[in-house]
Amino acid sequence: MSHLNYNHLYYFWMVCKQGSVSKAADALFLTPQTVTGQIRALEERLKGKLTKRVGRNIEPTELGQLVFKYADKMFGLSYEMLDIVNYSQREHQLFDVGVADALSKSLVSRVLLKALPEDDGIHLRCFESTHELLLEQLSQHKLDMILSDCPVDSTQSPGLFSVKIGESMMSFFCSGDTSKKRFPAVIEEHKLLIPSTRTAMGRKLMHWFDSQGITPTILGEFDDAALMKAFGSNHKAMFVAPTFYSSDVLELPNVMEVAKVEALKEEYYVIFAERMIQHPAVKRICEADFSKLFH
Repeated sequence: MSHLNYNHLYYFWMVCKQGSVSKAADALFLTPQTVTGQIRALEERLKGKLTKRVGRNIEPTELGQLVFKYADKMFGLSYEMLDIVNYSQREHQLFDVGVADALSKSLVSRVLLKALPEDDGIHLRCFESTHELLLEQLSQHKLDMILSDCPVDSTQSPGLFSVKIGESMMSFFCSGDTSKKRFPAVIEEHKLLIPSTRTAMGRKLMHWFDSQGITPTILGEFDDAALMKAFGSNHKAMFVAPTFYSSDVLELPNVMEVAKVEALKEEYYVIFAERMIQHPAVKRICEADFSKLFH
């Protein structure tokens, strides 16, 4: 084999990573027909079928799995090379961080401060989205690290790792009057604001309600923790927030802490690709002691 077109190989690799031709085409800014044509050219060069359709998704054949295995190593190394070149050539090292929108902005800012060197030689760029979308961007090498409320499943996302940096029990707060009814029964007397059930804490909360035999009246679900807190302070509603920053919440007018719940704990993780452990900012955060932050 005298020559291999690496563009064809790259398009095949993207289809396998994305799971469909249309998603790969969107990521590559090409038409699906172009991507399909390039993969056919690669199949002709390798003299074998590389993909097969399974339902609506595209999966590699046995030959495709072999080719993908080597392509994944090749393009992984190429992205690592570009990252290292980028770090070494910039006066200020670029650090792209994805932040799960369920997290407290106060918490995120304090964690990211650990990434900054004394000479401020970091160019920090933050992007906010859902955990799932951020993982997708991280796997596509569009982010250097993610801050999230749940870890990564390495079996589903090979090459990605997570490090737990802390946890906090949750507290219930209320901006209206609370009756003499005991907690947690008092929850049923109030409209409730909760984290979105798409988030880890939202799902934990719904399981906890079931275990307590509580049927809450949910006024709203929020992806953004800051928005939920602001909404809760201006309405006679009950809401939940991590206990470790209850002092910030209690500064809001007419807001009181109803109860702390040890059974409900929000966990905090940094997630990164294996190659990024050498990034100075990622290294600083992974090695930092955040015990005082979550105290």
